[in-house]
Amino acid sequence: MVTISTEALRVSLGSRQVLHGIDARFEPGGMIGVIGPNGAGKSTLARALLGLVPAEAGAVTIDGAPVASMPRSALARQVAYLPQGQTLHWPLTVERLVGLGRLPHLAPFSRLAPADAAAIERAMAKTDIAAFRARTATELSGGERARVMLARALAVEAPALIADEPLAALDPGHQIEVMELLAAEAHAGALVVVILHDLTMAARHCDRLLLLDRGRIAADGPPAVVLDERRLADVYGIRAAIDLSGPKPLIVPLSRKP
Repeated sequence: MVTISTEALRVSLGSRQVLHGIDARFEPGGMIGVIGPNGAGKSTLARALLGLVPAEAGAVTIDGAPVASMPRSALARQVAYLPQGQTLHWPLTVERLVGLGRLPHLAPFSRLAPADAAAIERAMAKTDIAAFRARTATELSGGERARVMLARALAVEAPALIADEPLAALDPGHQIEVMELLAAEAHAGALVVVILHDLTMAARHCDRLLLLDRGRIAADGPPAVVLDERRLADVYGIRAAIDLSGPKPLIVPLSRKP
């Protein structure tokens, strides 16, 4: 198990400051959703947690160790990453593409061991893609490709997973399956951080929500605390019908705030 922390994290992209003094602690055991409008800094935060964008000020640590000084191979074994909008360029089979998730565990020029093959099988079974293992990944539909890329991240079997908009291109049924899968990984002890736009999915499946607004934390806590009418109006600029009373929370945007 791992814990990722940020302290007074500030990140700029070019001349624009994107994150402003983010203090947060991401711990395993419950799924953490990062939400907020376009341009709030969600993807930049995910990349900063992985050391993919440098901190202008402040720090990101994994179990107390600075991410900036960690070897990339060691970091890849600790935190799996599913970025948004991945484009496939090589005509690999689905099984071989999922197998790339095992690279952080392999020595140079080494072959997959039985333990690696078992991890690949587990990842394909979890994401319901085993039936098209032999298909060429570049010929898949957008939704199939999204599930394959999730399987590649799961094949790492890292103690932490950061998924940036994993529901994009998925039909409603597979959206539910993916959220249930990610929640199960979190409740089994993994650290799972997922970036979402769907507020209903966030309310139903996440144990904690981190709401970003213009690069700052606007709220941090359980969905029932974070997702209230005033906050949605202030941050998203919308009026919404909100029902968080039952086991199946529902949030329906109605209109732009007047």
